[in-house]
Amino acid sequence: MSISIEEVDRIAHLARLEFSDAEKQKLQQELSSILEYVEQVQKVAAAAEDTIDLEAANIMRDDVAEESSIKKELISHAPSTDGNFVKVKSILE
Repeated sequence: MSISIEEVDRIAHLARLEFSDAEKQKLQQELSSILEYVEQVQKVAAAAEDTIDLEAANIMRDDVAEESSIKKELISHAPSTDGNFVKVKSILE
């Protein structure tokens, strides 16, 4: 999709901006390339909507606690422990 110089003039008028003829030419090219890019993104988004399986989007599983194989190793590196817990300095009074 390309934008005409008249459309650039209208946009500039609405934004209360003034441009030289060279600036209008540059803006016309830049705005046209932006709109072409937006069209491409819209096509990709439309194609992606066709491929999304909405039924599979929210598959939930039970939250199950499992023992970690590195738990003892991690606790052994702590400077101070209390059983299976790491002791830290209190920050609240």
